[in-house]
Amino acid sequence: MSEKIVITGSGIVSAIGNNRQQCLENLKNGFSGISEVRYLPTVHHEFPVGEVKLSNSQMCDLLGIGHSQVYSRTTLMGIMAVKEALAQAGASDTQNYMTLISGTTVGGMDVSEQLFSQGMSQDDCSNCIATHTCGASTNAIAAYFGDTFNSTITPSTACSSALNAIILGSDLIKAGLAQMVVAGGSESLTLFHLNGFKSLMILDTEPCKPFDEHRKGLNLGEGAAFVVLESETHAISRNAHILANISGYGNACDAFHQTASSPNGEGAFLAMSKALSEAHITTQDIDYINAHGTGTPNNDQSESAAIHRLFDDKVPPVSSTKSFTGHTTSASGSIETVISLLAMQEQFLPVNLGWSTPMKDGGIIPITESRKASLSNVMCNSFGFGGNDSSLILSKYTK
Repeated sequence: MSEKIVITGSGIVSAIGNNRQQCLENLKNGFSGISEVRYLPTVHHEFPVGEVKLSNSQMCDLLGIGHSQVYSRTTLMGIMAVKEALAQAGASDTQNYMTLISGTTVGGMDVSEQLFSQGMSQDDCSNCIATHTCGASTNAIAAYFGDTFNSTITPSTACSSALNAIILGSDLIKAGLAQMVVAGGSESLTLFHLNGFKSLMILDTEPCKPFDEHRKGLNLGEGAAFVVLESETHAISRNAHILANISGYGNACDAFHQTASSPNGEGAFLAMSKALSEAHITTQDIDYINAHGTGTPNNDQSESAAIHRLFDDKVPPVSSTKSFTGHTTSASGSIETVISLLAMQEQFLPVNLGWSTPMKDGGIIPITESRKASLSNVMCNSFGFGGNDSSLILSKYTK
């Protein structure tokens, strides 16, 4: 059996908090961060969103970044989350040592939109080129920390990007290609983002209702989250506090449709099955599932079908925390991994806000009242466009 991959630090910025403690308190209190758009310069105020409750200027002030410097919102949120993760792991002063893997899809699109709307000068064009791509945001996050990171990688697989970053980071450590990896994702709201999902007609004009019969669609969100990964041996050698271990994960692509999930949830079923197999546990060992649960008619039906296929009539407690944060797209996998980690540490079940009516087609009945629970193995699902589906299992660490 290969050595355990452990988590020694985590950081999160989302619509329900600018750090772990704020997010934890709002999860426990059932406080959603979904509200009318405030920071995104859009005319579509009819669609509620899960915005991080800070302007770019406020984030710059918190991070000691001058306002004259051009940073995308994706980068700023990413820096905040990475900084918190490094601090908890006791790894803030490392040099030329770690790999940063950050999943994103919009990258610096917000900067491009702002520059385009005001008419680009030659300098603006240079700034746009420097900040626009997905990889540019990852490199800018790494640059903030000086010599801490010796390499960067940017997965971009739509809504499974951040979870795939954590999977890739785990694989790098197992292969001996890295000793410590900071993995996760960051994604900001953009006009491209909002208008694109509007064109798919899958946005709800009310707070989303995952797994509810009357669900109408998703609420877009933004945020960032990262975890510090290392081998068990390496963590012990530096006396790090181990929060949990990653016991299994799986990725599958059913390629059913460009945006829709397959009716029987084939990709999700395969991803969850692979995660269980790698973890050497059975369905009965899973204590909680943090579902992808977007609130769209298609996703919730498909994920329900996949979970019922795998767990049969013994489905563990399930909830979608997108009813708190909104669907943070490429960052959702890492945000929900950190939420799952917090649930394990505090031994409670996060609720599924907005649910009231069971789906007629045999959908999941989610958790509607938060309660204490013994959580040893938690499954976190993250499913992307094109059927790129990933599932991760966090387990309570034992020596």
